Amino acid sequence: MTEIKASQQNLNHVFSNAYFFEIPTYQRPYSWETEQVGELLDDLLNAMERNDQEPYFLGSIVLIKDEMDSKSEVIDGQQRLTTLSMLFCVLRDLARGNIQGGLDARIREAGDSLLGTPDRFRVNLRMLDRKFFQDNVQNPDSLDQFLSKDKAGFDTDSQKQMQDNIKYLSDKLKDLDEKTRDDLARYIVRYCYLVVVATEDKSSAFRIFSVMNDRGMALSPTDILKADVVGAMRTPEEEREYGDKWEEIEKELGRDDFESLFVNIRMIYLKTRPRKAWREEFQEAVLSKIPAKNFVDEVLESYADIYEEVSKSLYESSVDAEAVNAHLRYLRRLDNSDWVPPAMAYFNHNANNRNNHARFIKDLERLAYSMFIRRADINERIRRYADVLHAIERKDDLWQDRSPIQLTAREKAETLSALSGEIYLQTRVHLPVLLRLDSALAGVGAQYQRPVISVEHVLPQHPAQDSQWTKWFPDVNERWFWTHRLANLVLLSRRKNYRASNYEFDRKKNEYFQQRDVSPFPITTQVLRETEWTPEVLKRRQQELINVLKKEWRLD
Repeated sequence: MTEIKASQQNLNHVFSNAYFFEIPTYQRPYSWETEQVGELLDDLLNAMERNDQEPYFLGSIVLIKDEMDSKSEVIDGQQRLTTLSMLFCVLRDLARGNIQGGLDARIREAGDSLLGTPDRFRVNLRMLDRKFFQDNVQNPDSLDQFLSKDKAGFDTDSQKQMQDNIKYLSDKLKDLDEKTRDDLARYIVRYCYLVVVATEDKSSAFRIFSVMNDRGMALSPTDILKADVVGAMRTPEEEREYGDKWEEIEKELGRDDFESLFVNIRMIYLKTRPRKAWREEFQEAVLSKIPAKNFVDEVLESYADIYEEVSKSLYESSVDAEAVNAHLRYLRRLDNSDWVPPAMAYFNHNANNRNNHARFIKDLERLAYSMFIRRADINERIRRYADVLHAIERKDDLWQDRSPIQLTAREKAETLSALSGEIYLQTRVHLPVLLRLDSALAGVGAQYQRPVISVEHVLPQHPAQDSQWTKWFPDVNERWFWTHRLANLVLLSRRKNYRASNYEFDRKKNEYFQQRDVSPFPITTQVLRETEWTPEVLKRRQQELINVLKKEWRLD
């Protein structure tokens, strides 16, 4: 078995020539915020004030390190090591005399001009931020100029966060007198410890990391996948090139969307619900079968572009772009994103022929809404979308009646039945359905960007006994029959006013539905044209609205 060594070491030894820390390209960016930096600084100051000279532990770090080599690849602990280096830099630039030189020695091994050797920094960040950190933080007397720089010129979010944290540390430490700062520097170096866990084997290091409870911010599954992909490159140049490609895609999508991208790619390849950690399944089903370079060039890059188009309705084409984006917007209103992998797969398999993209996404939206309205559970949805994915891969005729993307006669009937029922009582269903219906009434180009959209009953749920409502609906059962159906529901671009909900019909139209342009929706303006709200009106309106959806989704 690979030997694993763990030892407690004070920071005098950690920040010495025994270690030169390298943050590998697969690690996520530096992301500690001022709250975490403040917590660390407060802990150190409080521990120093106790002055009991007992070891103060700052947590653990996990390294890939040959015992005979000072190079140390950081698997876990980069946030803490980077922040401690920043703290040394601020203390150094505020210090005077010998202690300044001592602090500088914890930041770098000074170069020798006679030998022509450069400075060696003890903490080396990822390549994307390394030179920035050296020039603006680690080099002596660089901090004042760094703090005066405009964030708009920084390349990454981590660089902006570094400036925020340096400013925080500078402000806090400037509030202390010189003796307290010097005492703090001595205390950190002499009495503060890290538990250093080191192994020469990458797999062992990741296993250690996965079971340790660290106070830092954990690696995500995609960070670990990156280690596999970038680590499989043949040369340092390829490792750097493909590490940069990976990071650029992650930066463009954002961390959460980047992980979602991988989850969706996993579904495209496996076509099943996860049976164990999705990262493990991804390694087995995707990375083990595709060379690392091919994965980045042919899978990750192409699907990243498609995922952004699909998940943000940013589809671009000279053919039917607005129609495609309209149906993508409808899909994004659903309470699940299980439809995303089929959309991605179809766009990818038909990248060179976009003539049928609008037809496909319209049928996918129809299928997704049918399952949504019928409240199909996740198992049914995954099975159905898996069938669609298989059909896409086989290049089946997706427009034939027996294609899995098409609805069966039974599914059409069940969808119509649900739409005709008390749709409002389906809490998660009624707003997306009403918005979709309103879009059909308004036309393909309709978009809704209002911050608040609510669903209101025209006939109140609890009208006053002596109101016009009860005269129109003397039969309580008939009133309840219509209360929660499509015909009695409208959209408002503001929150409900429960007092106004019980207004009489004319007052409700004039003061509530029309007030301050709260009814820009066709489904609502239709109501404004009515002079009364009787069972006959609702019966007619219900049939008209159902017919709109029946035509839109081909439910005949």
